[in-house]
Amino acid sequence: MLMGWFSLLALATALAMDAFAVSMAAGALLRPVSRRQLFRLSFHFGLFQGLMPIGGYLAGLSIARFIAHWDHWIAFGLLLIIGGRMILEALRPGEDEAATTDPSRGLTLVMLALATSIDAFAVGLTLALLSVTIWIPALVIGVVTSAWCVAGVLLGARFGSICGRKVEVLGGVILVGIGIKILFSHLCA
Repeated sequence: MLMGWFSLLALATALAMDAFAVSMAAGALLRPVSRRQLFRLSFHFGLFQGLMPIGGYLAGLSIARFIAHWDHWIAFGLLLIIGGRMILEALRPGEDEAATTDPSRGLTLVMLALATSIDAFAVGLTLALLSVTIWIPALVIGVVTSAWCVAGVLLGARFGSICGRKVEVLGGVILVGIGIKILFSHLCA
């Protein structure tokens, strides 16, 4: 089964929102941003975001036949949890801690890329449960994330980190919306 392009782009955009928000903060911290820093951030976030769904998909293939009757409920639940968590974290009071090192280098970069792509693992698991082929979605998710990160770094450098947490709310709402769509499409079929 293939995903529709609109759903795929919406999913990729929703997954990219954490990386976008982190990229904005990095851009605000790195002012001025070099091309090398811009490339490192967008490449690593996109790479991790593209690889994590593949890992989740492979894990999901091993259990998919055992839960086929409940897959739409599981997909809905996972997306609801992920999206809800994104919304709650974005709305939680408190300020983000500013990094004291260059976030586009070393272990800091790897940890940021990993942290912003964990949700993509669960999405890969969900796609396996829905029998969606993973290769095109993983590629689109990685490329869309890279593009959002370029925009985030440039916006962060230009305007500071004004909107970082607000885009996480949007990403969470999109994930919950996709979960609701999956649930209704299976229940009404």
